[in-house]
Amino acid sequence: MKFEQFHIEGKEIRFGLLETIMDHHHFIREGAWDYERATYDMKYEKQSTGETFYLRLPVYAIEGQIEDRHAVVKMLTPILGKHYYPHGVEYDEEFPEEIVRDCERRLTALADTLEVKPL
Repeated sequence: MKFEQFHIEGKEIRFGLLETIMDHHHFIREGAWDYERATYDMKYEKQSTGETFYLRLPVYAIEGQIEDRHAVVKMLTPILGKHYYPHGVEYDEEFPEEIVRDCERRLTALADTLEVKPL
């Protein structure tokens, strides 16, 4: 599921500032990166069913390399996916309404923060 209504796609930002912003909004990068791309995740675990979902925000470097705080990255469209062990994450699924609503709430807050942060 894509979240295009927040107009995050295409935003450019310094990597060091993005790291601070994503940490503030509780998105985790962990090992999901290489020198050109990174993915920030928000993990959801539905206790009643044991299902795991990820709100993902991919970015890619347009100047410099990931891990260089002065690099500039471009943000892509946030997506929600469901994890299937051991196969991976699928994005063309039906998602629980409460998780979709929480994703929308978090993305609204993130988009608001990105609007006031200069490059």
